[in-house]
Amino acid sequence: MGLLALLNHAVNFAAPAFWLALLLPWLDRFLTGKKASALSRPRQFGLIFLAGLVVLALGLVLLGQDGKMLTYLALVLTAATGQWFMRRG
Repeated sequence: MGLLALLNHAVNFAAPAFWLALLLPWLDRFLTGKKASALSRPRQFGLIFLAGLVVLALGLVLLGQDGKMLTYLALVLTAATGQWFMRRG
């Protein structure tokens, strides 16, 4: 596997966590109409993205294959729980 193919796989592996982390803080503020958290949006993005990458990596290691629906369910639950905890701060 070449460097470009490896980079392509890494970007596509992290894409679900990236988009979820990017959209979740914005949607939270949009839907509730008030300040979502004591943390800034970039910090919320970073925390959710990091947690999402950990969940995706654990799903790959434990299930032996990337892209399992159980992994994506765990990703969404982890991101939503993290956003909920940040909102309580």
